[in-house]
Amino acid sequence: MFEDIIFIATIAIKSSIAVLFAAVGEVFAERSGVLNLGVEGMMLTGAMVGAAAGIAWGDPWLAAGCGMLAGAALAAVHAFFAINLKADQTLSGLAIAIFGAGLAGFLGRAIIGERGVRFGLEALPVLSDIPVLGGIFFKQNALAYVAYILVPLTAWMLFRTRLGLKIRAVGEDAPAADAMGVNVTLVRWGCVLFGGLLAGLGGCYLSLAYTPGWKDGMTMGQGWIAIAMVIFSGWRPGRAALGALLFGALAALQWNFEANGSELIPAWILKMLPYVLTIVVLVLVKRFGTSGRGNAPSALGIPFHRM
Repeated sequence: MFEDIIFIATIAIKSSIAVLFAAVGEVFAERSGVLNLGVEGMMLTGAMVGAAAGIAWGDPWLAAGCGMLAGAALAAVHAFFAINLKADQTLSGLAIAIFGAGLAGFLGRAIIGERGVRFGLEALPVLSDIPVLGGIFFKQNALAYVAYILVPLTAWMLFRTRLGLKIRAVGEDAPAADAMGVNVTLVRWGCVLFGGLLAGLGGCYLSLAYTPGWKDGMTMGQGWIAIAMVIFSGWRPGRAALGALLFGALAALQWNFEANGSELIPAWILKMLPYVLTIVVLVLVKRFGTSGRGNAPSALGIPFHRM
C-alpha cells in the first residue's frame, strides 16, 4: 500500500510538469490583459519541433530551446493580431490552437516512430536521500527541476518587483498604466512571448522527457487544461502549480489502476477522469470560490487604444 502511494506521488509529479509550464506562461499573458487560447497549438508545435531537433542533433537542451522558440513564434502571431491589430483575442487564440495542431500533425508525420533523445532521471545529491520525499521530488528529470525553480521565481517577479507591478497594472487598467508612462504594447508583447516560450517548453517536456518521441495529438488537451488551471488558480503561479499537481495526481491514479490490472473502474472512465474533474473543479470554483471571474484582470481580453 505504501509503495503504491509513493508510485502514485512520483507519477503525479511527472504528469503535472507540462501543464505547469503552460499554466504559468498563461498566467503572465492574462495578467497583462491578453487572453491566449492558442496554448494547445503552441504545446503541440513545441513538442514536435523539440522531438525533431532532438533527432537531428541529439542534444536535449538544444532540442528544448528549439521547441520553446517554436512556441514563441506562434505566440508572436497571436500577439501581432491581438495587440497590434486589436483583433478579437478569442478568435485569434482559437485560430492559433487549430493552426498549431494542424501544422505539428502535418510536419511531424516524417518523425513518427523515430527514436530521439530524452532527459534522463537525475538524483539530486543529498536531497534525493531524504526519506520518502527525496524519492518523489528529487529523482526526476532536469525539466522537472526547472519547473520547481520557475514557480517561486515567477511568483516573486509578478508580485514583488516593479516589472510585475507594471504587468498587473497593464492587465487591470491599460489606459491608466499608459498615462503613468508604462509601455503597454511592449509589456503585453513580452508577456505573450513568455507564455509562448513556456507553452513550447511544456510540449518539449512531453516529447523529450515524459513519453520521448513524437505522435500526433500527444498533448491530449493539456493546453486546455492549463488554461482552466489559470482560472482555478486565481491568476497566481503558485496556485496554478497546485492545479497542475491535481491534474497529475488524477493521471497517476489512471497509471496505477492500469499497472495493477485493476478493473474496479473501467479504463475509459479513468482516461477521461482528469478532464471531467477539471471541469467539476472549475464549476465549484466559479460557484463557491473567490477565484472566479471576480479575480480576473479587469482589462483581460480588452484591446488597448491610446486616448
